[in-house]
Amino acid sequence: MTQAVHVVGVGMIPFTKPGASESYALMGAKAAQLALDDAGVAYGLVDQAYVGYVFGDSTAGQAAVYGVGMTGIPVINVNNNCATGSTALFLARQAVASGSAECVMALGFDQMVPGPLKGNWTDRPSPLAKFLDTMATDQGWDPALPRAAQFFGGAARAYMADFGIDATTFARISVKARQHAARNPLAVFRQPVTLDEVLASPTVFDPLTRLQCCPPTCGAAAAILCSAAFARQHGLDGRVRIAAQAMTTDTASTFASHDMRKLVGADMARAAAAQVYAAAGIGPEDLDVVELHDCFTANELITYESLGLTPEGTAERFILDGDNTYGGRVVTNPSGGLLSKGHPLGATGLAQCAELTWQLRGQAEQRQVEGARLALQHNLGLGGACVVTLYEKVDA
Repeated sequence: MTQAVHVVGVGMIPFTKPGASESYALMGAKAAQLALDDAGVAYGLVDQAYVGYVFGDSTAGQAAVYGVGMTGIPVINVNNNCATGSTALFLARQAVASGSAECVMALGFDQMVPGPLKGNWTDRPSPLAKFLDTMATDQGWDPALPRAAQFFGGAARAYMADFGIDATTFARISVKARQHAARNPLAVFRQPVTLDEVLASPTVFDPLTRLQCCPPTCGAAAAILCSAAFARQHGLDGRVRIAAQAMTTDTASTFASHDMRKLVGADMARAAAAQVYAAAGIGPEDLDVVELHDCFTANELITYESLGLTPEGTAERFILDGDNTYGGRVVTNPSGGLLSKGHPLGATGLAQCAELTWQLRGQAEQRQVEGARLALQHNLGLGGACVVTLYEKVDA
Protein backbone atom coordinates (compact mmCIF):
# COMPACT_ATOMS: atom_id res chain seq x y z
CA MET A 1 0.00 0.00 0.00
CA THR A 2 1.19 3.50 -0.75
CA GLN A 3 0.05 6.89 0.44
CA ALA A 4 0.12 10.22 -1.38
CA VAL A 5 3.27 12.30 -0.92
CA HIS A 6 3.14 16.09 -0.80
CA VAL A 7 5.95 18.63 -1.09
CA VAL A 8 5.08 21.05 1.69
CA GLY A 9 8.29 23.03 1.93
CA VAL A 10 11.25 23.92 -0.27
CA GLY A 11 14.35 26.02 0.23
CA MET A 12 17.33 27.05 -1.87
CA ILE A 13 20.21 29.43 -1.27
CA PRO A 14 21.72 31.51 -4.08
CA PHE A 15 24.19 29.46 -6.09
CA THR A 16 27.74 30.83 -6.40
CA LYS A 17 31.03 30.21 -8.13
CA PRO A 18 33.63 28.06 -6.31
CA GLY A 19 35.51 30.06 -3.74
CA ALA A 20 32.64 32.48 -3.15
CA SER A 21 30.47 30.24 -0.98
CA GLU A 22 30.23 29.41 2.68
CA SER A 23 31.18 25.92 3.82
CA TYR A 24 29.02 23.00 2.73
CA ALA A 25 27.79 22.55 6.31
CA LEU A 26 26.56 26.14 6.55
CA MET A 27 25.01 26.07 3.07
CA GLY A 28 23.24 22.80 3.82
CA ALA A 29 21.91 23.98 7.16
CA LYS A 30 20.61 27.22 5.63
CA ALA A 31 18.77 25.44 2.81
CA ALA A 32 17.30 22.94 5.25
CA GLN A 33 16.06 25.70 7.53
CA LEU A 34 14.56 27.58 4.58
CA ALA A 35 12.60 24.47 3.63
CA LEU A 36 11.41 23.95 7.20
CA ASP A 37 10.36 27.59 7.46
CA ASP A 38 8.58 27.40 4.11
CA ALA A 39 6.68 24.34 5.31
CA GLY A 40 5.99 25.75 8.75
CA VAL A 41 7.38 22.57 10.30
CA ALA A 42 9.69 22.30 13.29
CA TYR A 43 12.73 20.10 12.76
CA GLY A 44 11.59 17.97 15.67
CA LEU A 45 8.69 16.70 13.55
CA VAL A 46 10.98 15.35 10.82
CA ASP A 47 11.32 11.56 10.97
CA GLN A 48 14.23 11.00 8.58
CA ALA A 49 16.70 12.97 6.45
CA TYR A 50 18.25 11.93 3.14
CA VAL A 51 21.24 14.11 2.31
CA GLY A 52 22.99 14.16 -1.06
CA TYR A 53 26.45 15.43 -1.99
CA VAL A 54 29.29 14.34 -4.27
CA PHE A 55 32.24 16.47 -3.16
CA GLY A 56 32.64 15.54 0.49
CA ASP A 57 33.70 12.98 3.03
CA SER A 58 31.43 10.46 4.70
CA THR A 59 28.79 11.81 7.11
CA ALA A 60 28.95 15.32 5.63
CA GLY A 61 25.17 15.07 5.70
CA GLN A 62 25.17 14.89 9.47
CA ALA A 63 27.50 17.90 9.65
CA ALA A 64 24.95 19.94 7.70
CA VAL A 65 21.81 18.63 9.41
CA TYR A 66 23.29 19.11 12.88
CA GLY A 67 23.31 22.83 12.11
CA VAL A 68 19.51 22.65 12.19
CA GLY A 69 19.07 20.32 15.14
CA MET A 70 20.22 17.11 16.78
CA THR A 71 17.15 14.97 17.33
CA GLY A 72 18.73 11.57 16.76
CA ILE A 73 16.80 10.79 13.57
CA PRO A 74 18.32 8.65 10.80
CA VAL A 75 20.48 10.71 8.41
CA ILE A 76 21.23 8.80 5.23
CA ASN A 77 24.04 10.10 3.01
CA VAL A 78 23.52 9.76 -0.77
CA ASN A 79 26.02 9.94 -3.65
CA ASN A 80 24.81 9.22 -7.19
CA ASN A 81 26.84 11.60 -9.35
CA CYS A 82 24.80 14.43 -10.88
CA ALA A 83 21.52 12.66 -9.98
CA THR A 84 22.39 12.78 -6.28
CA GLY A 85 19.80 15.37 -5.23
CA SER A 86 16.93 13.66 -6.99
CA THR A 87 18.06 10.30 -5.62
CA ALA A 88 17.72 11.74 -2.10
CA LEU A 89 14.27 12.97 -3.14
CA PHE A 90 13.41 9.52 -4.51
CA LEU A 91 14.35 7.86 -1.22
CA ALA A 92 12.47 10.45 0.84
CA ARG A 93 9.35 9.94 -1.29
CA GLN A 94 9.60 6.16 -0.89
CA ALA A 95 9.83 6.49 2.88
CA VAL A 96 6.64 8.55 3.04
CA ALA A 97 4.75 6.61 0.36
CA SER A 98 5.45 3.32 2.14
CA GLY A 99 4.24 4.62 5.48
CA SER A 100 7.68 4.18 7.05
CA ALA A 101 7.72 7.89 7.85
CA GLU A 102 5.24 10.74 7.89
CA CYS A 103 7.57 13.70 7.39
CA VAL A 104 10.98 13.50 5.71
CA MET A 105 13.65 15.97 4.65
CA ALA A 106 15.61 15.68 1.40
CA LEU A 107 18.68 17.91 1.35
CA GLY A 108 21.43 18.36 -1.21
CA PHE A 109 24.57 20.48 -1.35
CA ASP A 110 28.02 20.67 -2.84
CA GLN A 111 31.06 22.85 -2.31
CA MET A 112 32.80 22.40 -5.64
CA VAL A 113 36.22 23.43 -6.92
CA PRO A 114 37.06 25.26 -10.16
CA GLY A 115 37.64 23.30 -13.34
CA PRO A 116 36.10 20.30 -15.08
CA LEU A 117 34.88 17.24 -13.20
CA LYS A 118 37.38 14.44 -12.62
CA GLY A 119 37.73 11.40 -10.42
CA ASN A 120 39.29 11.71 -6.98
CA TRP A 121 40.87 8.26 -6.74
CA THR A 122 43.78 7.16 -8.92
CA ASP A 123 44.67 3.90 -7.13
CA ARG A 124 41.52 1.95 -8.15
CA PRO A 125 39.29 1.43 -11.19
CA SER A 126 37.05 4.35 -12.14
CA PRO A 127 33.29 3.72 -11.94
CA LEU A 128 33.18 5.28 -15.40
CA ALA A 129 35.83 2.97 -16.86
CA LYS A 130 33.38 1.14 -19.12
CA PHE A 131 31.91 4.44 -20.30
CA LEU A 132 35.38 5.80 -21.07
CA ASP A 133 36.42 2.62 -22.87
CA THR A 134 33.25 2.69 -24.97
CA MET A 135 33.76 6.35 -25.85
CA ALA A 136 37.39 5.72 -26.75
CA THR A 137 36.34 2.93 -29.09
CA ASP A 138 33.45 4.83 -30.67
CA GLN A 139 34.85 8.35 -31.08
CA GLY A 140 38.25 8.55 -29.41
CA TRP A 141 39.27 9.96 -26.07
CA ASP A 142 41.63 12.84 -25.32
CA PRO A 143 42.75 12.89 -21.67
CA ALA A 144 43.82 16.52 -22.08
CA LEU A 145 40.22 17.67 -22.69
CA PRO A 146 37.35 17.82 -20.17
CA ARG A 147 35.87 14.35 -19.84
CA ALA A 148 32.20 15.29 -19.54
CA ALA A 149 32.37 17.64 -22.54
CA GLN A 150 33.67 14.79 -24.67
CA PHE A 151 30.77 12.57 -23.64
CA PHE A 152 28.08 15.14 -24.33
CA GLY A 153 29.85 16.72 -27.28
CA GLY A 154 29.94 13.25 -28.79
CA ALA A 155 26.19 12.98 -28.24
CA ALA A 156 25.76 16.28 -30.10
CA ARG A 157 27.82 14.98 -33.01
CA ALA A 158 25.76 11.79 -33.17
CA TYR A 159 22.54 13.77 -33.31
CA MET A 160 23.92 16.08 -36.01
CA ALA A 161 25.02 13.08 -38.07
CA ASP A 162 21.56 11.51 -37.89
CA PHE A 163 19.42 14.59 -38.46
CA GLY A 164 21.66 17.12 -40.17
CA ILE A 165 20.94 19.99 -37.80
CA ASP A 166 23.08 23.10 -37.63
CA ALA A 167 25.60 23.44 -34.79
CA THR A 168 24.14 26.84 -33.94
CA THR A 169 20.96 25.10 -32.78
CA PHE A 170 22.70 23.92 -29.63
CA ALA A 171 23.93 27.45 -28.91
CA ARG A 172 20.37 28.78 -29.01
CA ILE A 173 19.66 26.76 -25.86
CA SER A 174 22.27 28.79 -23.97
CA VAL A 175 20.65 32.03 -25.13
CA LYS A 176 17.29 30.78 -23.84
CA ALA A 177 18.83 29.65 -20.54
CA ARG A 178 20.29 33.10 -19.86
CA GLN A 179 17.00 34.79 -20.76
CA HIS A 180 15.26 32.65 -18.14
CA ALA A 181 18.02 33.05 -15.54
CA ALA A 182 17.81 36.84 -15.84
CA ARG A 183 14.52 36.49 -13.93
CA ASN A 184 15.99 34.23 -11.22
CA PRO A 185 17.76 35.98 -8.32
CA LEU A 186 19.18 32.62 -7.15
CA ALA A 187 21.02 31.88 -10.42
CA VAL A 188 24.78 32.29 -10.92
CA PHE A 189 24.71 33.73 -14.44
CA ARG A 190 21.94 36.26 -14.98
CA GLN A 191 23.47 38.39 -17.73
CA PRO A 192 21.81 37.68 -21.12
CA VAL A 193 24.03 36.54 -23.98
CA THR A 194 23.55 36.65 -27.73
CA LEU A 195 23.87 33.77 -30.14
CA ASP A 196 27.06 35.31 -31.52
CA GLU A 197 28.55 35.54 -28.02
CA VAL A 198 27.79 31.89 -27.30
CA LEU A 199 29.35 30.78 -30.59
CA ALA A 200 32.39 33.03 -30.12
CA SER A 201 33.20 31.68 -26.66
CA PRO A 202 36.14 29.23 -26.63
CA THR A 203 35.49 25.77 -28.03
CA VAL A 204 35.61 23.10 -25.34
CA PHE A 205 34.77 20.10 -27.52
CA ASP A 206 33.25 20.77 -30.90
CA PRO A 207 30.41 21.71 -31.28
CA LEU A 208 30.25 22.76 -27.62
CA THR A 209 31.65 26.15 -26.65
CA ARG A 210 32.31 27.28 -23.11
CA LEU A 211 28.94 29.02 -22.79
CA GLN A 212 27.25 25.74 -23.67
CA CYS A 213 28.72 23.95 -20.65
CA CYS A 214 27.37 24.24 -17.11
CA PRO A 215 29.78 25.76 -14.58
CA PRO A 216 31.09 24.15 -11.38
CA THR A 217 28.98 25.68 -8.65
CA CYS A 218 28.47 25.78 -4.90
CA GLY A 219 25.03 25.73 -3.32
CA ALA A 220 22.32 23.87 -1.46
CA ALA A 221 18.60 23.13 -1.72
CA ALA A 222 16.09 21.12 0.30
CA ALA A 223 12.52 19.84 0.36
CA ILE A 224 10.14 18.67 3.07
CA LEU A 225 7.89 15.77 2.05
CA CYS A 226 4.98 14.43 4.05
CA SER A 227 1.81 12.38 3.88
CA ALA A 228 -1.58 13.95 3.24
CA ALA A 229 -2.64 13.08 6.78
CA PHE A 230 0.40 14.81 8.26
CA ALA A 231 -0.25 17.90 6.13
CA ARG A 232 -3.88 18.06 7.30
CA GLN A 233 -2.99 17.46 10.94
CA HIS A 234 -0.47 20.32 10.96
CA GLY A 235 -2.27 22.70 8.62
CA LEU A 236 0.44 22.59 5.93
CA ASP A 237 0.26 23.72 2.32
CA GLY A 238 -0.44 20.47 0.46
CA ARG A 239 -1.09 21.95 -2.98
CA VAL A 240 1.91 20.19 -4.57
CA ARG A 241 1.82 16.43 -4.79
CA ILE A 242 4.25 13.99 -6.36
CA ALA A 243 1.99 12.29 -8.89
CA ALA A 244 4.58 9.76 -10.10
CA GLN A 245 8.30 9.14 -9.94
CA ALA A 246 10.70 6.66 -11.52
CA MET A 247 14.41 5.97 -11.20
CA THR A 248 16.35 4.03 -13.82
CA THR A 249 19.91 2.89 -14.37
CA ASP A 250 21.77 1.75 -17.47
CA THR A 251 20.73 -1.22 -19.56
CA ALA A 252 22.73 -3.11 -22.16
CA SER A 253 21.79 -0.54 -24.83
CA THR A 254 23.98 2.07 -23.13
CA PHE A 255 27.08 0.29 -24.38
CA ALA A 256 25.90 -2.15 -27.04
CA SER A 257 24.27 0.52 -29.21
CA HIS A 258 27.55 2.38 -29.81
CA ASP A 259 25.48 5.56 -29.79
CA MET A 260 26.93 8.43 -27.76
CA ARG A 261 23.42 9.67 -26.97
CA LYS A 262 22.63 6.42 -25.23
CA LEU A 263 26.02 6.37 -23.54
CA VAL A 264 25.07 9.64 -21.81
CA GLY A 265 21.68 8.40 -20.65
CA ALA A 266 19.10 8.97 -23.39
CA ASP A 267 17.61 5.50 -22.92
CA MET A 268 17.59 5.83 -19.12
CA ALA A 269 15.65 9.08 -19.47
CA ARG A 270 13.23 7.62 -22.01
CA ALA A 271 12.49 4.63 -19.78
CA ALA A 272 11.99 6.71 -16.64
CA ALA A 273 9.71 9.16 -18.41
CA ALA A 274 7.63 6.33 -19.89
CA GLN A 275 7.15 4.82 -16.43
CA VAL A 276 6.06 8.17 -15.01
CA TYR A 277 3.59 8.90 -17.80
CA ALA A 278 2.08 5.43 -17.49
CA ALA A 279 1.77 5.64 -13.71
CA ALA A 280 0.12 9.07 -13.84
CA GLY A 281 -2.07 8.37 -16.86
CA ILE A 282 -0.86 11.43 -18.77
CA GLY A 283 1.34 12.18 -21.76
CA PRO A 284 4.08 14.74 -22.39
CA GLU A 285 1.54 16.92 -24.21
CA ASP A 286 -0.14 17.54 -20.83
CA LEU A 287 2.91 19.16 -19.23
CA ASP A 288 3.10 22.88 -18.52
CA VAL A 289 6.66 23.26 -17.28
CA VAL A 290 9.81 21.10 -17.21
CA GLU A 291 13.11 21.33 -15.38
CA LEU A 292 15.54 19.03 -17.17
CA HIS A 293 19.22 18.21 -16.87
CA ASP A 294 20.95 20.66 -19.22
CA CYS A 295 24.52 20.05 -18.06
CA PHE A 296 25.42 20.79 -21.69
CA THR A 297 23.24 22.22 -24.43
CA ALA A 298 23.53 18.87 -26.20
CA ASN A 299 21.86 17.08 -23.33
CA GLU A 300 18.94 19.49 -23.25
CA LEU A 301 18.34 18.92 -26.95
CA ILE A 302 18.44 15.12 -26.85
CA THR A 303 16.38 15.09 -23.64
CA TYR A 304 13.52 16.94 -25.37
CA GLU A 305 13.04 13.78 -27.39
CA SER A 306 13.76 11.30 -24.58
CA LEU A 307 10.99 12.92 -22.52
CA GLY A 308 8.64 12.98 -25.50
CA LEU A 309 8.35 16.76 -25.57
CA THR A 310 8.85 16.60 -29.32
CA PRO A 311 9.05 13.61 -31.72
CA GLU A 312 12.38 12.05 -32.64
CA GLY A 313 14.35 14.16 -35.06
CA THR A 314 12.32 17.35 -34.49
CA ALA A 315 14.26 19.01 -31.65
CA GLU A 316 15.71 21.66 -33.94
CA ARG A 317 12.27 22.78 -35.09
CA PHE A 318 11.07 22.67 -31.46
CA ILE A 319 13.84 25.16 -30.60
CA LEU A 320 13.52 27.39 -33.65
CA ASP A 321 9.75 27.69 -33.14
CA GLY A 322 10.24 28.75 -29.50
CA ASP A 323 8.27 25.79 -28.21
CA ASN A 324 10.75 25.39 -25.34
CA THR A 325 10.07 28.77 -23.74
CA TYR A 326 7.32 31.17 -22.67
CA GLY A 327 4.53 31.33 -25.22
CA GLY A 328 5.54 27.96 -26.68
CA ARG A 329 4.45 24.39 -26.13
CA VAL A 330 6.16 23.79 -22.77
CA VAL A 331 8.49 26.05 -20.78
CA THR A 332 11.79 24.24 -20.19
CA ASN A 333 14.13 25.28 -17.40
CA PRO A 334 12.44 28.52 -16.31
CA SER A 335 15.06 28.67 -13.54
CA GLY A 336 17.85 29.05 -16.11
CA GLY A 337 18.75 25.40 -15.73
CA LEU A 338 22.16 24.01 -14.94
CA LEU A 339 23.68 26.15 -17.69
CA SER A 340 22.81 29.44 -16.00
CA LYS A 341 21.42 28.72 -12.54
CA GLY A 342 24.46 26.54 -11.83
CA HIS A 343 25.12 22.89 -11.04
CA PRO A 344 26.27 22.04 -7.50
CA LEU A 345 25.91 18.31 -8.11
CA GLY A 346 24.23 17.25 -4.89
CA ALA A 347 21.88 20.24 -4.86
CA THR A 348 20.70 20.22 -8.46
CA GLY A 349 17.85 17.72 -8.15
CA LEU A 350 16.42 19.55 -5.15
CA ALA A 351 16.82 22.96 -6.76
CA GLN A 352 14.73 21.60 -9.64
CA CYS A 353 12.14 20.42 -7.09
CA ALA A 354 12.08 23.86 -5.49
CA GLU A 355 11.58 25.64 -8.82
CA LEU A 356 8.72 23.40 -9.86
CA THR A 357 7.06 23.66 -6.46
CA TRP A 358 7.17 27.45 -6.72
CA GLN A 359 5.77 27.24 -10.24
CA LEU A 360 2.81 25.09 -9.18
CA ARG A 361 2.10 27.32 -6.20
CA GLY A 362 2.18 30.42 -8.42
CA GLN A 363 5.17 31.80 -6.48
CA ALA A 364 7.78 31.97 -9.25
CA GLU A 365 7.35 35.74 -9.70
CA GLN A 366 8.88 36.92 -13.01
CA ARG A 367 9.48 33.31 -14.07
CA GLN A 368 5.91 32.21 -13.47
CA VAL A 369 4.40 29.88 -16.09
CA GLU A 370 0.79 30.97 -16.22
CA GLY A 371 -1.69 28.35 -15.04
CA ALA A 372 0.93 25.65 -14.39
CA ARG A 373 -0.65 22.47 -13.02
CA LEU A 374 1.66 19.66 -14.19
CA ALA A 375 5.44 19.88 -13.89
CA LEU A 376 8.13 17.36 -14.83
CA GLN A 377 11.65 17.05 -13.41
CA HIS A 378 14.53 15.17 -15.08
CA ASN A 379 17.88 14.69 -13.32
CA LEU A 380 20.67 12.55 -14.77
CA GLY A 381 23.98 11.19 -13.56
CA LEU A 382 26.55 9.32 -15.65
CA GLY A 383 27.48 5.98 -14.32
CA GLY A 384 24.45 5.95 -14.22
CA ALA A 385 21.17 7.08 -12.77
CA CYS A 386 18.16 9.00 -13.99
CA VAL A 387 15.24 10.23 -11.89
CA VAL A 388 12.08 11.63 -13.45
CA THR A 389 9.44 13.13 -11.17
CA LEU A 390 5.98 14.43 -12.00
CA TYR A 391 4.44 17.06 -9.72
CA GLU A 392 0.80 18.10 -9.84
CA LYS A 393 -1.14 20.96 -8.36
CA VAL A 394 -4.08 19.72 -6.32
CA ASP A 395 -6.87 21.45 -4.46
CA ALA A 396 -5.66 22.48 -1.02
